[in-house]
Amino acid sequence: MKFSTRSIVFLLFVLFTALIQAALPSPEGRWTTIDDKSGKPKSVIQLSVSNGILNGVVVKVYKENAIDPNMTTCTKCSGPMKDKPILGLMVVQGLKAEADGSWSGGQVTDPETGKTYKCTITPSADGKTLGVRGYIGISLLGRTQTWVKAN
Repeated sequence: MKFSTRSIVFLLFVLFTALIQAALPSPEGRWTTIDDKSGKPKSVIQLSVSNGILNGVVVKVYKENAIDPNMTTCTKCSGPMKDKPILGLMVVQGLKAEADGSWSGGQVTDPETGKTYKCTITPSADGKTLGVRGYIGISLLGRTQTWVKAN
């Protein structure tokens, strides 16, 4: 069988990309969200990958650290999330893996404000934190939260 130089380079590229992906930390698991102002934990999000798509569901709410501790439903959300219980709410949706180890192309919803943002998630090299960037339009017009691996 005769291989062209292009075929060999392509196969090496695919193999190299696969090896890099295998070495990168996965965002799958339970992550504690931290309030930007107080520095206290707000919730725990369970991130999971199914068919190459990363989604996240609220599995715990720290009511003592919430803006409104009596808020149990997403009253400020719109569409199918409107008035749904926050516990069990899918707040991270539709992210896909990028070659650099980040996940993008989806969205994140803040149940306290009801706002939905485009989202990029980047695991740290040690796999202990996630940089979760929510933005409108372009990534420069947003902010990044750090989520910490939950026990």
